[in-house]
Amino acid sequence: MTETDAPRQANVFAAMKRGARCAFMGAALFLAACQSIVPKGPAPAPPTGPVQPTGPEVVQGLPTDAMRHRVALLVPMSGPNAGVGRSIANATTLALMDTKTDRVRITTYDTALGAAAAVNRALADGNRLILGPLLAEDARVIGPIAARANVPVISFSNDNSVAGGGVYIMGYNPTQSIERVVGFARERGLSHFGALIPRGTYGERAGNALLRAVEQAGGTVVSMQTFDRSPASITAAVKKLQASSSYDALLIADSGRVALQVAPIVRKNGGATARLLGTELWNTEGTLAASPVLRGAWFASVSDTLYRQLATKYRARYGASPFRLSSLGYDSVLLTVRIAQDWKPGSPFPAARLRDAGGFSGIDGAFRFNRAGVAERALEVSEVGAGAVTVADPAPRGFGE
Repeated sequence: MTETDAPRQANVFAAMKRGARCAFMGAALFLAACQSIVPKGPAPAPPTGPVQPTGPEVVQGLPTDAMRHRVALLVPMSGPNAGVGRSIANATTLALMDTKTDRVRITTYDTALGAAAAVNRALADGNRLILGPLLAEDARVIGPIAARANVPVISFSNDNSVAGGGVYIMGYNPTQSIERVVGFARERGLSHFGALIPRGTYGERAGNALLRAVEQAGGTVVSMQTFDRSPASITAAVKKLQASSSYDALLIADSGRVALQVAPIVRKNGGATARLLGTELWNTEGTLAASPVLRGAWFASVSDTLYRQLATKYRARYGASPFRLSSLGYDSVLLTVRIAQDWKPGSPFPAARLRDAGGFSGIDGAFRFNRAGVAERALEVSEVGAGAVTVADPAPRGFGE
């Protein structure tokens, strides 16, 4: 998987107003129960003799739907990312059950067998909207093919570079999480920012996002150091940070697990009192609050309040826990069902509805697609405490007009 991809949009959350409209189906989550990866088991045994037909002859492709919208889900159902793909697929099933819709048919196609083959089959089957793919490299293949058929793509990638030309990006964006946490830190009087950035695409995007966010917030980036996640590289980067200048806030632009390794070194080498900041990647690490050195750290991400309910329902139905990205599949179905109310079956998907300025709402809170096709999200700021992570600043509930 690409870092699950990255960035854009400055000060978008400053434009949000609590209570602004963000109509959707937030209540849909409370209707059913579910979560996780499809249980593993032996494949069914192949038939040992000729199979007698039990109904009308089935031709290649899907049966005709006169009253339902055909929507394709393109995710990896085999290969190294199959767990994530199946988790997303299961979540879409839950969303269909929770909304009790009879207007949408979702058919899953395995991108691990080839992105081009998957999208061509989906289009041949008459699908008018594509949910997925997961990976940016697959979106680059699928987007142009779907565009020629006038079929929009709502990808679960977070790589902004693949957005546009009929491709919309739903993935969690590190640029937005950095803008949110930097703005929150500035409001609380912090002005001198340092950063530890992993080498690679995600790190490059995070570093650029920090420079823009701090400039826009009226602060100063005093030092930014890169590392390759090895203990020696992390230590060397922290010492360079210490030698170059002082900082009162330090962004560790990596996963929560890496932050747990980095923070003790920072505390012993010039950053004893600095406020540590994190990105949306910290939201998937459940052991942050067990670390005294991370106490008081802030990070911005989508809210987990409704996701925890989804995960409980998912476990009840599938007997395992979902991947955090499963909420993207659930929310993409909520979006589809909402638009399907005014979408005539058999007609092209009304893509203009995706650019509703009021946005949408789902498991991950309020979001809307900007002109570039990138999802702007209402993010909350969390604080790592003693034994628990709490909400320091709630996510706005909608977008201002």
